[in-house]
Amino acid sequence: MKFQIIKYKSVDSTNNVAIRRIKKGKIKPAIILANLQNKGRGQYGRQWVSYKGNIFMTIYFNINKNKSIKSLSKKVNITLKNSLEKFVSEKITIKLPNDLLIKGHKVCGILQETINYNNNKFFIVGIGINLIKSPKITNKQVSFLQKYNNNKIKKVDIFKKIKKNFEIIA
Repeated sequence: MKFQIIKYKSVDSTNNVAIRRIKKGKIKPAIILANLQNKGRGQYGRQWVSYKGNIFMTIYFNINKNKSIKSLSKKVNITLKNSLEKFVSEKITIKLPNDLLIKGHKVCGILQETINYNNNKFFIVGIGINLIKSPKITNKQVSFLQKYNNNKIKKVDIFKKIKKNFEIIA
C-alpha cells in the first residue's frame, strides 16, 4: 500500500489532523508530518511534549472491520522498533502498550486509535520520536535517539524508513 505524504509546519496534533481528514472524506492512506505540535496527545489523554526538531507524525489507513486490532497494534510496535533500530547502536525494547525504550529510557511514544467513517474502519497511528531532545517528565526516564548514534540522524531518513516499512504491513 502506498501512502500519500502531507506536511505541515505546525498542527494541534497529527492524530487530530488525521481524524479531521477522514471525517472530510479524505480517506486515501496518508502520513501526516509536522515540524511542531502544540497539543500533542499521548495515551489516556496525556500530553505529548513536542520539542522542535523531534519527529511528529501520524499514519492512517483503512482496515478490514474483522481485522484484529491487537494483532495490528503488535505489528505496528514491532515495525517501528525495527525501523528505528537501523539508526542507533543500542537495542530498542517495546514497553506495552505504546512506548519504545533504549536502556529503559523512552525515546518514542505511539498513540493508536480507530475511527469509523462511512461504513469503513480506519487505523490511526500517532508517532512521537524524541530525535534530538527529550522532555523532562516527572517519574519518567526519557531520552532521545541522537544520543545513541555518533553521526547526525536525518529526519528524512527516519521518515523514509518508517514509510517503507508501513507500506509493507498496512
